[in-house]
Amino acid sequence: MFGLPAIDITVIIVYFAVVIAIGVWAARRIKNQTDYFLAGRKFGKFIQTFAAFGQGTSADNAVGVTTTTFSNGIAGVWSSLLYLFATPMYWMVMPWMRRLRLISLGDFFEERYGSKRMAGLYAIIGVFGMMTIISVGFAAMTKTVVALTPKTEQQLNTEEKAEYAEALRWEALESREVHSLTESERAELDQLRLEKPRRMFFHLNPDVLIWVVCVVVMLYAVAGGLEAAFLTDTIQGIFIIILTLMLFPFAWAKINAEHGGEGFMGAMEVMHERLPHSYFEIFGSPVTQDFTWYYIAALTVMITVNVVIQPNSLIATGSAKGEYECRFGFVTGSYMKRVCTVLWGFFALLAVVLYHDKVNNPDLVWGYATLDLLGPLNLGLVGLMIACLLAALMSTADCLMITGSSLLTHNIYRPLVSGRPERHYVTVGRVAGALVVIGGALIATQYDTILQQLKLWWELNVMVAAAFWVGMKWRRATRPAAWCSMVVTMLAFFLLPLALPALVPSLRTDEALLKTTDAHQIERTYTASEMDVEQRAEAIRKWNETGAGERPEALAAGDTYSRTYTQPSRAIFWTKGVKLNDDGQKRGAGMLSLELVLLDKAGFGLNGNPYALNETIRILIRTIVPFLILVGVSLLTRRDDRAMLDRFFVKMKTPVVAGDPGEDARQLELSYADPRRFDHRNLFGPGSDWEFNKWTRTDAVGFAVSTAVAVAVILLLVGLVSLGG
Repeated sequence: MFGLPAIDITVIIVYFAVVIAIGVWAARRIKNQTDYFLAGRKFGKFIQTFAAFGQGTSADNAVGVTTTTFSNGIAGVWSSLLYLFATPMYWMVMPWMRRLRLISLGDFFEERYGSKRMAGLYAIIGVFGMMTIISVGFAAMTKTVVALTPKTEQQLNTEEKAEYAEALRWEALESREVHSLTESERAELDQLRLEKPRRMFFHLNPDVLIWVVCVVVMLYAVAGGLEAAFLTDTIQGIFIIILTLMLFPFAWAKINAEHGGEGFMGAMEVMHERLPHSYFEIFGSPVTQDFTWYYIAALTVMITVNVVIQPNSLIATGSAKGEYECRFGFVTGSYMKRVCTVLWGFFALLAVVLYHDKVNNPDLVWGYATLDLLGPLNLGLVGLMIACLLAALMSTADCLMITGSSLLTHNIYRPLVSGRPERHYVTVGRVAGALVVIGGALIATQYDTILQQLKLWWELNVMVAAAFWVGMKWRRATRPAAWCSMVVTMLAFFLLPLALPALVPSLRTDEALLKTTDAHQIERTYTASEMDVEQRAEAIRKWNETGAGERPEALAAGDTYSRTYTQPSRAIFWTKGVKLNDDGQKRGAGMLSLELVLLDKAGFGLNGNPYALNETIRILIRTIVPFLILVGVSLLTRRDDRAMLDRFFVKMKTPVVAGDPGEDARQLELSYADPRRFDHRNLFGPGSDWEFNKWTRTDAVGFAVSTAVAVAVILLLVGLVSLGG
């Protein structure tokens, strides 16, 4: 079936059967909303660790990191490692989620600002965010799994053969030095970059696969709620680690067999001998436009601000017995993912050595490597890899589905239809969860690349982050200010960028808005590797055939040579770039970045900037402006009700009593009766508008250790890249 042996199909079927059985078992234990959405708040450190690891790790991580590293060198790991510098903050912030004692994060806006409508608006934003990140996992998983069912050249139809020929032509032009191309060849190359012809074709339809996985997720997670999700996350977390480690020994063995190395260090030495030096540049690789040091820094700021307000943060931590289980599990699980990210990038370097001349679509590298390295063994390992990819996707999708379901049920449906039995709301939650997964599947079919989807996810929470952070720590933040911050940001950065091109379609073809960055050329000097020598020999061979341009000079391993990298023009104002209509006309795709349009009109000349610099400017504007609006309007408006603020902030200073809901409720009542009960813990003293608490020993030691682990992950990355060099 689809070119897979029976043993691989059997492994996949057994996996599906196990997770569905878990969902059925967990469904019998659900009695109320807390059971369904938060698994009764009963999980300890072990389950919390794998829950954090599972819900934060999807198929897009392993596949996405491999994709970007295969294309850009080791700098590509930053597509997933961006969260590293935000991770120490989790130690301090995640206990807030447990101390909120809420079912959904939308409830925060009702308790802090006294507005059910604001909670409803957050729910809408949060649900769309959950569907977006589910869609990222769907896209990554399908691109890899379909790569395991390739067609041979003889199986291609007429249209596929024509596209294949165009892909070969594109590859040939890309491999040549830019100065050797004629004007007509450069124009042809630009056209092919827009068309993106495929070189590989497959038996399996990716859209069909998306809907099959969608149904499986709904069967077990919709039935069993968060308990089913977290129990399968624990199983799936182990699968993901297997996925991470499985391919390494086979890759090392094949590299040694093809290039004469011996053992692990032999494979590392071959890797350094063969790969161009640019592939080992952790920052500032000349072949990437997306991950310069300043873009990484700006994204780190945005992600640090936005990650806490992600709705799944409360679901992932609110199910813990207590605050320590919550913070320990979330931080440990997150660092497990960071280490796996480094390993995924490291494997991608090995894949470049093996497949640089065989795979022209980096999204397919993981699947191609699996089929090549594990398929010949016929032990069901390809099926196990597919199960691992499905596990990675579903371990994220189930938690995100429950998160979206809780928002729709608790913050939108329940305020409209109140007073119903708990089982009624659980049923509504199941239906809502199914809608969230279906929405994620629909979004997955609308985007071209995984990175486009990730950028939308990274930026979505700017609408609500300021209201959360400032509201959590500053009593002076007011409800009108929070509304202004959320509504203005939503209009300026999301609704208008979507609505204007829909209402005025001519904007998509307006020449002024199709402006692109200037093509930048970067010259670097390197010592020639074996792959450099092979590529130069191939360039000479092609020159001998065509005689086009200047003849490349011969190169030997160890020679010093200069290479000019061309960073192609990229669309400035459209989030999904510039594409071609069916009639060949250029048109902008995606949302229109109004802030960049205004800057360009003001004379800043964005076309002269590198693409990454324009993206950095856009990110900083979207991160900072909501905070400026909220603080400014708060100072101009009347304070919120003091009793409401006292009740909220004294709760946030009352520690959770782990494993004893009755005693925890009693402590809360004591705090509500005496709102000044914990004022002695205020860093700035009683009466201050700032609600920063003094650190405990656990706070300080945990933050220091977490920071040290972040540094250790960077050292691991540097160490692995340096092995054999």
